[in-house]
Amino acid sequence: MNQKLKLLLYILGFVIFIAAAVVGYDYLSKNYRAPGRNDVADSTKTETLASESLSPGAGTDNTPDTETETPGDDEPEKKIKAPDFTVVDYDGNEVRLSDFFGTPIVLNFWASWCPPCREEMPHFNKVSEEFEKDELLFLMVDLAEGSRETVESGKKFIEENGFTFTVLFDTQQDAAITYGIRSIPSTLFIDRDGYVIGGITGGIDEETLRYGISLILGK
Repeated sequence: MNQKLKLLLYILGFVIFIAAAVVGYDYLSKNYRAPGRNDVADSTKTETLASESLSPGAGTDNTPDTETETPGDDEPEKKIKAPDFTVVDYDGNEVRLSDFFGTPIVLNFWASWCPPCREEMPHFNKVSEEFEKDELLFLMVDLAEGSRETVESGKKFIEENGFTFTVLFDTQQDAAITYGIRSIPSTLFIDRDGYVIGGITGGIDEETLRYGISLILGK
C-alpha cells in the first residue's frame, strides 16, 4: 500500500490515537520516556500512528473537542481538535500550538540525531518555501529534552543546513507527552480550524508530504 493511501485510510484511526493520548496525559506525564536511538522509525516503512488497542475514554473531562460533519450522503466524519501544548521558539519565548490556529499546519516531531528525520528535512524545507506563512505553517518540533537532544544541537543542525521553516523546541516534553510520541519522525496535518486531519510516523517523501498538505488546504 503506498504512503498516500495509508494517509487517507488511517485518518480515523489516527484521531482515535490522539484522543487516547490526551486522555492518558496524566499517566504519560509520569511514565514518559523520550524517544531514543532505538525508537527511530524505520525509514523504509512508513505507518500511521493509529492503534486499534487505543480508544478514548467515555465521559472524561480532558477528552479533546470533537466535531461531526455530514458530507452529502456519506457517513458523518468525526474530527478532533489538535491537543494544545507549550514549547519554546528559536528565541526562547514560550508559545502554544493554539497560537498558530487560523492557518493550516504541518506539525513534525524530530531530533538531529535521528537519521530518517535528517533525510526528510530537505523535503519539508523545499515545500515550505513555496508558501507564505499566512497560507501554510510548518512547525518543526525538536524533542530537545536536554539529554539525547539539546536546543544547541538542534539549532546547529538547522543552521548548518540553512533550513528556513519554523523550529520549536520541546524542552519540557510537553508536546511529546501530549501526543504520545514514541518514535520519530512523526508528522501531523492540521487544518486552519485546528482539527487533526491525518498523520504519519516514519520518514516521508515529497510526494506524500504534498498529498497530506492537499488534505488540509482542500486542494
